[in-house]
Amino acid sequence: MNIFLVIAGILSAFAALLHVGCIYFGAPWYRFFGAGEQMATLAEQGSMQPALITSGIVVVLSIWAVYAFSAAGLILRLPLVRTALVLITLVYLARGVGGLFLISSPMGRTPEFWVWSSAICLLFGLVHLVGLKQQWVNL
Repeated sequence: MNIFLVIAGILSAFAALLHVGCIYFGAPWYRFFGAGEQMATLAEQGSMQPALITSGIVVVLSIWAVYAFSAAGLILRLPLVRTALVLITLVYLARGVGGLFLISSPMGRTPEFWVWSSAICLLFGLVHLVGLKQQWVNL
């Protein structure tokens, strides 16, 4: 069992749960987590768009958590686990670095959103990277 990949799975699962919270609690959560005023307003108006977008994120993060748990050896080995973990790690790292370039041009979100979400994605990516490196020969 690889502890870094277990932690990586927990982090992705926790992020998925926070996104579920945004769907359930609506506009206040979208605002608190910096999703942008447009998402919060749409949620207040009863639009399905924020919930659909956020549901997509929940599904992706949940799949990522399952792949991390699989690579860690906690659950059944999934197909393409090595490839999936490499791609997941790259996405987290790219999102973390890329988001830093959006601080001065936040595209409807706050600069603080980009700082915090980028730091979180970088942390998630680094945890994945360490676990992936440790587990590489077993994948």
